Amino acid sequence: MPSVKNPNFTSKNRVAVRAAKLKAQRRKQSDAGRAAAVLGAAALAKTDLRRGARPGLLPTSGPNRALSRKKARKLEKQMAHALKRKMAAEGEVDMKDAPAGKSTNGEKMAKTRQAQAEVDVEMDVEWWKRPETQDSP
Repeated sequence: MPSVKNPNFTSKNRVAVRAAKLKAQRRKQSDAGRAAAVLGAAALAKTDLRRGARPGLLPTSGPNRALSRKKARKLEKQMAHALKRKMAAEGEVDMKDAPAGKSTNGEKMAKTRQAQAEVDVEMDVEWWKRPETQDSP
């Protein structure tokens, strides 16, 4: 014997709960659709939306999870190496005589100051070379 009053139809409570659940699902999907319209290329995939993903939150497992710092460094090295191989295959050659190390901000500022000083000196020399600026007796 069933443990409900009338087994031939669903109770009001069950109907209300089912309706609320469907309403919440529809609201989630429409919010995701609005987010996709606003975010454009940064929008989430449908599969991610189905599992409940939101913009800015990454899963802790699976293919879309955030990379660890170590893995990110390894991938960056691999991509740089692949780019070098591609450039070598295309015939592009690195400049061997160029300084390989990264220049610091202080070195860049010093070079800029030196270049500016050379330009100023050249301008001063040219100014004194012009005949109209010299006093004639």
